[in-house]
This record gives sequence, C-alpha cells and structure tokens, in this order.
Amino acid sequence: MVGSTASSHVSGPPAADPVFTEKSVRIADGVLGYRSCGWGSDTIVLLHGISSGSGSWSECASVLAQRARVIAWDAPGYGASTPLASSAPAAPEYAQRIQALLEALQVKRCLLVGHSLGALMAAAYGSMPSHRAAGMLLISPALGYGGAGNPQAAQVRAKRVAALAEQGIPGIAANLPDRLLSSAASNTARETVQRNALRLNAQGYLQAVELLCGDDINRYALPADATWVSCGEHDIVTTPEQSRGFAQRHGLEFTLIPGVGHACYVEQPRAVAKHILEVLNKISASDDHE
Repeated sequence: MVGSTASSHVSGPPAADPVFTEKSVRIADGVLGYRSCGWGSDTIVLLHGISSGSGSWSECASVLAQRARVIAWDAPGYGASTPLASSAPAAPEYAQRIQALLEALQVKRCLLVGHSLGALMAAAYGSMPSHRAAGMLLISPALGYGGAGNPQAAQVRAKRVAALAEQGIPGIAANLPDRLLSSAASNTARETVQRNALRLNAQGYLQAVELLCGDDINRYALPADATWVSCGEHDIVTTPEQSRGFAQRHGLEFTLIPGVGHACYVEQPRAVAKHILEVLNKISASDDHE
C-alpha cells in the first residue's frame, strides 16, 4: 500500500472531497494550506514549483482522484501557508513542513511528486530518516545553484529579485506562460499558469528564490529503486538534457513527456496523471513482492 490514513480501516471508502478547494491545517509553526480530493488506500502528494501553487494541480488531480487520495500543498509562504522563519531557507526546512503536513493529515505512506523547485524539496524530504515517501517522482527537477563555486547563483538571485521589484507579481505572472508552456499550449493552460502566479506572496517567493540559489539537489540521497525523473520535451527552464543528465548521474529511470513545456501537468494534465499513475503502479508492484 502506497498510502495509509486513519480512515482507511473503516468499513467502505472515506467520503471523497468532491472539489479541489483550499483547506488549511494548523501545525506547530503556524498553518499549512493544501487542497485534496479523491480517496483510497493509495495517497499521492503533489508539490508545486516556485511560480505556482496548489491550485495549478487541479486538472491533473481530478484524474488522479479516480485512483487515489490526492493532496497538493501550498509551500511555506504560498497561499495560506505560514512562511518559514529563515529569510534564506534550505530544502530541509521545507522538508520538515512536508512531514508536518503528512502527520497532520495522517498520511503514513505516499507517492511524493515534486515539480521543478518542488522536486528539490522532495529530494530533501526523501533523505530524512523518518520520511513517509514510498517513492518519489521528480518532474523537471530544479537542481539548485548552491553547488560549490557556482557563479550562476548570484546572477539568478539578482535577476529574480530585480524582476519582483520592477514588475511586481502581476508583471512576473504576465511573462510566465511563454516561458513555462510550449507554443502549442491551450489558452486554458496559459490562463491557469497566470492565475496561479498572480496569487504569489512576495515573502514566500523570495524565500523560494533563496532556496533555488542556495541549495543543491545533489546534497540529498536519492534511492535509485524508488525515485523516478521526467521532463517535458519542450522544457526550456529545466531542459530535457539537464534532467536526463541528472537522472543518469544518480542511476534513476528517466522519462521524456512528449509535446509539453516546463509546466507539463498544466499543459497536458491527463498525460501527466497517467505518467504519475504508472509510477504508482510500479511502487505497488514492488510492495507486493516484499
């Protein structure tokens, strides 16, 4: 079983959440916002990237909900979630909040899916001794610029901070569809990217910029038998070459998702949901052989 909740032992399925609406749960350090839908013995937890939020998973989650309980969080400083205490947090601080959310929602095991910067958070979480991830899917993983002597860190930080100061959240949101989606993306996908970016909070976004520039995904142990990597064919943010190279260095299985850009799960939600469920099936098959 990939997922287990307190309600999974009662007679019949727990009541499904019919709508992927915003919710929140109180934890020791404040509040965590999330959305959920679906039900079942399997649980899939979705982590968004730097310019997004839980709502971006809506269409993909509606497909996944036919098979599993689906939870999409708002990272610290996003949506209703309380920002982290540090102005320059590292991935383990986000990982602790992931653990707090899973504890609060009584999730014992899950498939953890991290997109872009969410993949860096997922990697840190999977390296925790007490983690609850039966497997991890890292989609278009942001590798981070925190490696020793990486000259890009200061450049990326300065560019993103300047963009926020000069354009504000509306300006950042307006430019995102062309960067995150392929030229074939629908108007609905473009609107979804922009709508979710307009909900960014400056404090949470700047903390995430510090995570991107100050950390390195290669610092975290990734179990080769329980970690998968994928990337959109037309991704110009975390390119297929970059993602494939990362997977090869760590001995991880790599999948190219055809016809999509960086925000692949927004652009082709059904195709990405099918890919996520294929990984879920691999984990379940592995569990059956233990």
